[in-house]
Amino acid sequence: MKVAQQLRRQAAKLNNIGINSGSDLLTVKTKQLNQRAERLEEAAAPAHRERSAGTIKLANRGSHAKVLITLDDLVVGMPDGTVLFGTGKRHICQGDRIVLLGRNGVGKSRLIGLIRNAIVEPQTAAQGVKVTPSTVLGYSDQTLSGIGGDDTPLAMLSRRFDVGEQRARSLLAGVGVSIDMQERRIAVLSGGQKARLMMLALRLANPNFYLLDEPTNHLDIDGQEALEAELLERQASCLLASHDRSFIRAVGNRFWLIEKRRLTEIDSPEAFFQEVAEAGG
Repeated sequence: MKVAQQLRRQAAKLNNIGINSGSDLLTVKTKQLNQRAERLEEAAAPAHRERSAGTIKLANRGSHAKVLITLDDLVVGMPDGTVLFGTGKRHICQGDRIVLLGRNGVGKSRLIGLIRNAIVEPQTAAQGVKVTPSTVLGYSDQTLSGIGGDDTPLAMLSRRFDVGEQRARSLLAGVGVSIDMQERRIAVLSGGQKARLMMLALRLANPNFYLLDEPTNHLDIDGQEALEAELLERQASCLLASHDRSFIRAVGNRFWLIEKRRLTEIDSPEAFFQEVAEAGG
């Protein structure tokens, strides 16, 4: 809105000069500036009404099922067949915010990938993963692969979700993707803009279960705090992996530790944090 006001002031000055000098070129330039200001105001006004300018919001459609995911002696391994760990019998229930803990390379992302695949492509699900049919997934990985670099933010939202162009522009402006960036390739967005775009896509998917692999990697402190608040306020069910200890402490209400080729449930992440710190990790 500030930029639009500046453009209108410039247009008024040019208009006065144009009238005094009789310059057609300045008259045309004045009209162009006013049109650009109008476009900015049209995009900014709905975003202001959304009250979400630059913020992260999530959704939770809920489910009548108590148990969303069951792991029944799932064996997690590498593509070459190397076994990383076994899960034993585990349940992910509504309201669980489970944090996966373990050293790098133990298989946290592999487990998240197997659960995601079981939800998205149940016909190829790994033996040992059972998904309640009402489960609707919200997924984000470390590389934000869910948003294609060659796509534009506007095209992606318009294609994936039932929102018109004006609503899409409003939502994008609301998460900090400015009007001039909305029709550029996603690849040229900053890491923070990509992360907020990913979180917007998650919200519009209206899931009842989130799978988040290092969700704070590309977020600034404000973004991390907003994500924490949303997960708690929405009572979102999720399984996540993160190296951010303050995020883990704020969000997690259950903790699974992968260690010595086994997945076990622990009461608190503090002993694991201490062990990693003592090892210099």
